[in-house]
Amino acid sequence: MQEETAIKQPAREPISSSEHSSPSTNSKEVDINISTQSTMDKPCTCGKEDCPSCNSEHGSKMFPRSYVYAIGKVVHRFPNKSLEMELAQATGRTPQEETRGQTREEALHKVITDPANRYIARQICYVLTIEGLETYILVPTDPLDIDRLAQALRPAPRADDIDVIIGLRGPIAPAEMCNGLMVPIVRIDQIYSFDRDTLMKAIPKRKGVSEDQYRKTADAVFNHIIKIADNAGATDEHRALNYLAVRYDEIYHRTQLMQDENYSFTAVEVRMSPLSGTRKIVDVIFSYENRANRATQKWFARVDVTEEFPFLVTPLQQYVGY
Repeated sequence: MQEETAIKQPAREPISSSEHSSPSTNSKEVDINISTQSTMDKPCTCGKEDCPSCNSEHGSKMFPRSYVYAIGKVVHRFPNKSLEMELAQATGRTPQEETRGQTREEALHKVITDPANRYIARQICYVLTIEGLETYILVPTDPLDIDRLAQALRPAPRADDIDVIIGLRGPIAPAEMCNGLMVPIVRIDQIYSFDRDTLMKAIPKRKGVSEDQYRKTADAVFNHIIKIADNAGATDEHRALNYLAVRYDEIYHRTQLMQDENYSFTAVEVRMSPLSGTRKIVDVIFSYENRANRATQKWFARVDVTEEFPFLVTPLQQYVGY
């Protein structure tokens, strides 16, 4: 975080230390996944319904692309039986003392993150699930980022694991790409992996605020944002919301301050900002209702969503344009 937030960077990096930084990798191995990249990059002029680069529903020549800033959980799928059996054989080659007593997930994580088995990690399907639904197939822009996707498959998965995916949405995947799973491909440029506890601890608590109460407040706001209907992080509105949820701690502080004044957090909405012109800017408005007289206060922040990485334009302030 720079100016817009003071959230500290936790161990598994839910929040980047700079606005648009991309962590470097230590891996020296370079793998090129030709098939997935060609699916994303090559235009198609055949017009066939089963072509992954055509939009068969509307009959256009190219599937419309959009940026994605999504919050979900990365899971793996095998594209075919052959790779599944190859992983089983690789697990069998691992010394027993290294896997004895471990769960299936721990053994899987150990095998696919082993540099000797990177050829397996490179061919596995990485899928982002949102609210339990398989939403995107993930393809890294840089093949070296396969390591980061493999690491996102935790050795001890928990219900509160969170992955933030930033990238470009492409066409619907062909059936043969991921064993029949036909969801949009996202070519990812950045991934943050963390858990709910780490995120909440990374949000600095203001002096005099009960830690337990503040945690409940932050949890409630975060839940409200990620559970908004159809929040797949693909629209400008949802990208702005998801960006604020993991990168801007002031929305949590303001909610706690409003609760201290006997207000309840009731809604969040996103509108196109009057400042939009050559840039695409949205107003994210948080509504609070007084518990005694039902008077409403609104606070808003402006977010620029023109390109792939959203950023804060105007810090949170009271909204008077009712």
